[in-house]
Amino acid sequence: MSRSASSSPRLAVVGNPGNRRIGLFQDAVSAAGLPRARTLPWLDVLRGKADFLTGETVRIESPGEDPEVDRLLRGVDDPARVEGSALWYARFTSAVRDVSRAATAAGALLLDTPGDIAVLFDKRRCHGVLDAAGVPVPASPTSGPGGRPVRGWADVRALMADHRLPRVFVKLAHGSSASGVMAVETAGPGRIRAATSVERDPAGRLYNSLRVRRLTTEREVAAIVDALAPDGLHIERWLPKASQRGRAADLRVVVVDGRATHAVVRTSRSPMTNLHLGGARGDLDEARAAVEAAGGSWAEALAVCERAAAAFPDTLCVGVDLLPATGWRRFAVGEVNAFGDLLPGLTGLPGSGAEGLDTYAAQVAAVLNRARNHRASATP
Repeated sequence: MSRSASSSPRLAVVGNPGNRRIGLFQDAVSAAGLPRARTLPWLDVLRGKADFLTGETVRIESPGEDPEVDRLLRGVDDPARVEGSALWYARFTSAVRDVSRAATAAGALLLDTPGDIAVLFDKRRCHGVLDAAGVPVPASPTSGPGGRPVRGWADVRALMADHRLPRVFVKLAHGSSASGVMAVETAGPGRIRAATSVERDPAGRLYNSLRVRRLTTEREVAAIVDALAPDGLHIERWLPKASQRGRAADLRVVVVDGRATHAVVRTSRSPMTNLHLGGARGDLDEARAAVEAAGGSWAEALAVCERAAAAFPDTLCVGVDLLPATGWRRFAVGEVNAFGDLLPGLTGLPGSGAEGLDTYAAQVAAVLNRARNHRASATP
């Protein structure tokens, strides 16, 4: 990435005005002594009005939590509906390409590129990229060169049998925030059960719920999988997770400019640890101590996340879902998230260079550091 300006960067952000993400980013910008970032609304971008100023540094923020933006992207009127993720992906990645073209034409600099974003929002492609890079990931029959498509429950059943996967996560290929996720397991000869936050109404429409419920018959599981399949599905082995105080645990690790800067433990009594589904923040010091007591390395756990982020070199910041195996000694990467930095109040890890900074302040600091390095390299 290069810049011609010699002063501090002028920032712009593509996002939804009034959204908490924009507010947190603007707070970080102001705290760094910079003018407020110019906000370009997603609604304007989706209506063909993407414009930038020469020399701006542009952040692409999540388009979520705006009903009208969601309607334009997914083609549904109820944000709680699950359907429409494939259409959302096609329209969102197209809009990101529009942003990139407009930024390039204006001589602006993007902190996130269309190529990386397109992979990050396709779980099958993302899993394949991580696997090819040597990052430990759960086994998956739907990613990589030999990845197989999933047209419905019959395909899921066959892939579980063919690959000897008695427990799997079935995920929307383009889903986020656990939308459409099902934790499926065999429960004895010919028996299937699952946990999911998806609810199906009498008309067959699917809705996200804030409650994880149990499905105890194959008929229930098959009906939901068949309804999800047209939007594209990803399957991966359901790895047994480590636990903290009797609850399943994983970690969200934020990597900024190649360095793991923030981490939070997420715990749950269900297979999904997302905080909006009843998960809770765990004790990071306790997790680190458990890793070291098991003979593992906390530094290596963070290094795994940094290797995952390195697979997306044109993206300033990602959130890595790190899955600790039972016993806290080994780790795998479940997902890498383009917008995985919404962790209000969380400050940087010791030794990360982001001590005392939240995730947004750490990113602003990284942008300023890049600008300083560029000026230094440009000085005769």
